[in-house]
Amino acid sequence: MFLSSLMPLEKVLNIINNVEVIKSREEVSIGDGYNRVLAEDVESLLNSPAFDNSAMDGYAVRAEDTFGSSQINPSHLKIVDRIGAGEVSNITLKSGESVKIATGAPIPEGANAVVMEEYTIENGNDLEVEYSLTPFENVSPKAEDFKKGALILKSGKLLRPQDVGIISSSGHHKIKVFKKPIIGVITTGNELVMSISEIKEAKIINSNYYTLKALVESAAAIPNVAHCNDEAENVSKQIEEFLKSCDAIITTGGTAISKGDVVVDVVGELGHVLVHGVAIKPGKPFGFGKINNKPIFMLSGYPVASMVQFDVFVRDFILKMQDIYREPQIVKKIVSRKIPSTLGRTEYIRAKTDGDMIHPLKIKGSGVIRSMVESDSYILIDENNEGIKKGEECDVMLYDSLKV
Repeated sequence: MFLSSLMPLEKVLNIINNVEVIKSREEVSIGDGYNRVLAEDVESLLNSPAFDNSAMDGYAVRAEDTFGSSQINPSHLKIVDRIGAGEVSNITLKSGESVKIATGAPIPEGANAVVMEEYTIENGNDLEVEYSLTPFENVSPKAEDFKKGALILKSGKLLRPQDVGIISSSGHHKIKVFKKPIIGVITTGNELVMSISEIKEAKIINSNYYTLKALVESAAAIPNVAHCNDEAENVSKQIEEFLKSCDAIITTGGTAISKGDVVVDVVGELGHVLVHGVAIKPGKPFGFGKINNKPIFMLSGYPVASMVQFDVFVRDFILKMQDIYREPQIVKKIVSRKIPSTLGRTEYIRAKTDGDMIHPLKIKGSGVIRSMVESDSYILIDENNEGIKKGEECDVMLYDSLKV
């Protein structure tokens, strides 16, 4: 198929973006909340902290009793109680008294400051204070972090460790999140085997099985992986099986731009093929369709091409199913050598960054997995660009920026 008959990248992305994204919700425990997306606003069920507490180890005192205190003129107080973290003093502090206190313990009634141990000398129940305190010094006031009923986090938030922490601190044990989609992954190919012990003659190890599983997991979704040979009946049965349990399906292999390609033909029989053949390199034989209103992404059987196709066409769709919306992070780098290109085709060049410079890899071929291992980014060449000259600035997409 000629380049002119391939669908432009922008048009393909528009087709995929116009497909309805189905989002489901579920309730999970706080312990399972990391890297999940909130499906509800979270309001605090309590004050945090619930009481005035000591910001450090020391002695709870009345600040007024320490005014003018110094090393040469210390205040003398009586220690009337001692409390540790998680304990409460029933003492109401009077003038001239103090309570030894641990970090986080409630401030006793009558006290309004805490003096650090470093500024004191304890002798039995007598305490010398060598520091002049101001009222509420070293005291964390009640509800300093947040008040009961306060909005803690809004729906749509991708939860980081600190977000999980504040939800827990606000009194919640469970939260509603967007459900992780289940993605069916079907690798195809009569030549593919799962281990070295099965390699005979023209057989090769099915690396796509593991790579696509990991890629789906990198998009925070749940993969369900299977392998089929290149028989239409088997591929059709596996797709129909995954349609029952999966939210979307990815296939690899059987998408070449020619007649008789098993996967494309099967999808066409079961549903509708909306895309077959895109003006990009690598990854030209990409297909996209729908069966029973579920999206089917048909990727190349070549490992590198399938990885690029996943990053370009699949990743964002899976993230949107979890209410995660992100714009690609493009940075500028200076290219270290000339990169020729062809008009009418968008190219994703594997490359290695080096400060402000970027080095295009000389390794070529859609089956050379080593090129993805030794690179850390894509150089993007627009379809209207005939290439990039040495020393020119170029657009770069870092692999790490694609992760959730």
